[in-house]
Amino acid sequence: MHLQTVIVGAGISGLLIARVLHDSGARVTVLEKSRGFGGRLATKRVGEAVFDQGAQYFTAKDPRFLAWVERWEREGLVSLWPGGERLGRYIGRPSMTAVPKALAEGLDVKREHKVTALGCCGDHWCVDVEEHGCMRAERVILTAPVPQSLAMLVAGGFEVPETLATRLKALTYDPCLALLVTIAGRCGLPPEGVRREQGPILWAADNQMKGVSPNASAVTLHLSAEFSRAHYGLTETEILELVRADAEELIGARISGATLHRWRFSHARTTDAEPYVWWPEESLGFAGDAFGGPRVEGAALSGLALAERIKAELAAGG
Repeated sequence: MHLQTVIVGAGISGLLIARVLHDSGARVTVLEKSRGFGGRLATKRVGEAVFDQGAQYFTAKDPRFLAWVERWEREGLVSLWPGGERLGRYIGRPSMTAVPKALAEGLDVKREHKVTALGCCGDHWCVDVEEHGCMRAERVILTAPVPQSLAMLVAGGFEVPETLATRLKALTYDPCLALLVTIAGRCGLPPEGVRREQGPILWAADNQMKGVSPNASAVTLHLSAEFSRAHYGLTETEILELVRADAEELIGARISGATLHRWRFSHARTTDAEPYVWWPEESLGFAGDAFGGPRVEGAALSGLALAERIKAELAAGG
């Protein structure tokens, strides 16, 4: 299969690149290893409880991203978080996956397509996809976490120049363990959630008050980078027992059930000085929150900047 542009990763950065290029007339295919869209804009259902398990909200300060957010707000895809309006926090409606699902409409997004290797084969890229064979592409854009992107290139025998490799390897990420808990009793958290600077629990919010889980109380607990790094390999039960007393005191109710999600590359701890990497000689690009700045807005701005670069190149016949 020969494709014009392959984007690896259907997070906010990859989907915005695909959307901009597609709308300008380019042929774009997005390859996503998971079953859903959005990357860390993720939602999980456990019985009647619904959790935003990744990014809890996003802000919009840059005019380029704010223009998209205002459009999504008009379309009913996002709104300001109840109780957090003064903080300028936007959330998806009905959940954080609303935006990526809308961005993906009409795009060629192939889910459950895990890229295992990327190699240069003459004048095109060979993209090896687990259980789906090899795809050929004129250009490749990597929006997965940088360590994963570099591993794909290594597996494909593609050698990144030392200067660029050193630059990319300097980009690091923090992990995050997310405990998704149901409770017995009334939740005592404020509507806007709680963020802490110390202790194992970094963040706590009730998805029912947020409007995400209308039929059941569903509390998302994000554990700190330090705690997550130290205890990443423990079981769900072991992690819950380590934080149960603190969590129940914070929530004001007994935890009746818990599901664990591990985010290995949750947050870009160090970021590049540029909003993206584009290597025109090899038709290879990198984008995401490690370039545009951490969190959702940074990832979006990185994608938008690289999309405009490639869009101009295509218009010029490149």
